[in-house]
Amino acid sequence: MLPCVRWLQPLLALLSSVLLSSWGQNCPTNCQCPDPHTVDCSGRGLTRLPDSIPLDVRRLLLSDNWIPWIPSDFLVLYSDLVYLDLRNNSLSRIEPGTLSTSSRLVFLDLGSNNLTEIPSGTFGESRSLIKLRLGNNPYLSMVSEDAFMGLTSLRELELERNALSSLDVGVLGQLPSLRVVRLEGNPWVCNCNFAKLFGWLMENRQKLPTESLLCKAWGQGGGVGCDVRSEGAELMRCRDVHVTGISEEAEVTESPACGKALLV
Repeated sequence: MLPCVRWLQPLLALLSSVLLSSWGQNCPTNCQCPDPHTVDCSGRGLTRLPDSIPLDVRRLLLSDNWIPWIPSDFLVLYSDLVYLDLRNNSLSRIEPGTLSTSSRLVFLDLGSNNLTEIPSGTFGESRSLIKLRLGNNPYLSMVSEDAFMGLTSLRELELERNALSSLDVGVLGQLPSLRVVRLEGNPWVCNCNFAKLFGWLMENRQKLPTESLLCKAWGQGGGVGCDVRSEGAELMRCRDVHVTGISEEAEVTESPACGKALLV
């Protein structure tokens, strides 16, 4: 063995030991750090964000805890973060501007929380975000028309199994890169707003991973299933609409491809 190799091997072993030691010391208490840029604090019973998260973290896993909020400057501090999983916590709102135009975040999971609304400016025109999960928030009943403004790279949006009875079609129309949208499992109401949404879905049916959405007609206890991916699906034009909404006399008619559809 060459002399230079003899002294190089122990030097590399020493450097490796130092790096591994430093890596372990930077890991937050009660969390795991499987690699230098990943922090896994899932299922630790946390009631707030952990202390001493390394500033160069890229993947932060915080699912299955009791975290009620995240500060609006969180992603400013952790500017290298690309993957953030906050699924199944106690978040009731997201501070506007939490995501900024300078954010590198690509994946954000806020599913299975207690969110009630997604107001304008929530995501701060983050142009790097590709996948956004907002499903399974049982109190989420309102999404502002400009909630996703500026998310020009967003490809996947999940809004399934929330409390949405309507959704402004402009919410989806401003997402030029959108490829997949999940909307099933919401208590949709068959009114004029749903008709506009239905029209957009008909034109973009390839973006729906599920075959049908269920909406409830005015005054009906049961739901009406509409297969928005059917080539022949139709929803009639609006009529009998008042400022306060659909009148009680609004008709329900049979549609060959969509079961019953409210005349909207």
